[in-house]
Amino acid sequence: MPYTLFVFAVMVPAFVIVGVYLERKVSAFIQDRMGPMEVGKWGLLQLFADLIKLILKEDIVPKAADRKLFLLAPFVIFCSVFAGFAVLPLAPDLRGSTASVGVFFLLTIIAVDVLGILMAGWGSNNKYSLIGAIRAVSQMISYEIPMTLSVLCVVMFCQSLDLQAISFMQGIYTAEPNYLFGVKDLGIDVTEVGGFLTWNIFRSPFLFLAYIVFFIASLAECNRAPFDIPEGESELVGGFQTEYSGMRYAVLMLAEYGMMLLVSLLGAILFLGSWNTPLPNIGPLKLADWTSGTPGTLAGYVTGIGWLLLKALLAVIVQMWARWTLPRLRVDQLIYLGWKVLTPVGLVLFFITGIWRLLAV
Repeated sequence: MPYTLFVFAVMVPAFVIVGVYLERKVSAFIQDRMGPMEVGKWGLLQLFADLIKLILKEDIVPKAADRKLFLLAPFVIFCSVFAGFAVLPLAPDLRGSTASVGVFFLLTIIAVDVLGILMAGWGSNNKYSLIGAIRAVSQMISYEIPMTLSVLCVVMFCQSLDLQAISFMQGIYTAEPNYLFGVKDLGIDVTEVGGFLTWNIFRSPFLFLAYIVFFIASLAECNRAPFDIPEGESELVGGFQTEYSGMRYAVLMLAEYGMMLLVSLLGAILFLGSWNTPLPNIGPLKLADWTSGTPGTLAGYVTGIGWLLLKALLAVIVQMWARWTLPRLRVDQLIYLGWKVLTPVGLVLFFITGIWRLLAV
C-alpha cells in the first residue's frame, strides 16, 4: 500500500507536472523561443491554467462513434501503462509486486496499450483517427521486437527476470562478485568499488549497444518524435486522439507522460545501475558506501529513489531533446529502421551476449 500511494499519488502526478513544464522550457531553449513566460512567475501558472481548461471543457462524444469503445479506450491505455509501475523497484526495500518474472509481466502489460489505441481509433468513427491508430499499432508492434531483444540481452546476462535481483547485481550490495566487463580472467574485481563500474553497460560492453537499441525503440513505443507519425498533425490532425476532449484527453496525455517515465525507469533499472549510486569507491574515499544508503533505512529509501529518478529524468530530457531537434520520419523510413536495422542488430546482440556469458564466466 505505501508503494502504491507513493507511485500514484506522488511520483507520477509530480512527474507529469514537472515533465510538461520541462518540455516547454527545453523546447524554448532549443528553438530560441520565449517559452511560457507570461502566466505567473517563469510561466509556472500555465500548467494550472491548462489543467483548469481541461477540467472545464465539455466531454464530447461524437454522435456516430461507438460509444462503449470510445469511452473505454482512454482507461485501457491508462491502466496498461500504469500497471507496469507495479513491478518496478524504486529502492532496495521499496517495490510493489514481488513477482520473480517482473520483466515478463512488464513487457506483457505494456503490450495492452496497443489494444487501447486501436479501440480509440476505431471507436471514434473518424478516418483520421483510424489511420492514426493503425499507424500507431503497426509502429508499436514493429518496435516491440528490438525492444524485447535488448531487454532479453540483460535477462540472459543476469540470468534473472526479477527486476530487484537485477538491481542488486549492479552495486556494492551484490551477492556475487562483479568483474570489469564481466570477464573473470581479467582479474579486475570491482565488487567493492561499486559505482558505475558495476552497471550492466560496464559488466558487458555489448549491453551499452543494447541500451541504445532499447532507447530508440522506447521512443517509438511512446509515439515520441521522430516517431510521432501516429499523431502527425500536418496530415492526421491529432491521430487516434483527435475526437477526445476534456478529461479524457487529459487521461491520454497522462498516459503518454507515464509511458515516458516508465520506459526511462526500466532502462535505468536494466542498464544504468537501477537505484545504485554512480559514484565509485576510490581508495579511502568510500563514495559508493556514503551515497548508497543502508537497505531498510530512511537513507536507503531516499538515496535509492533519488538516484533512480535522476537517471530516468536524464533519459526523459534526451527524449524531449530528440523531439525538438529531429524531423519526423516517413513511414517507409520508420519501417526500414525497425525491421532492417534495429531488429537485426538486436538479434546479433542477443547472440553475442549469450556467447559472452558462456565465455566470460
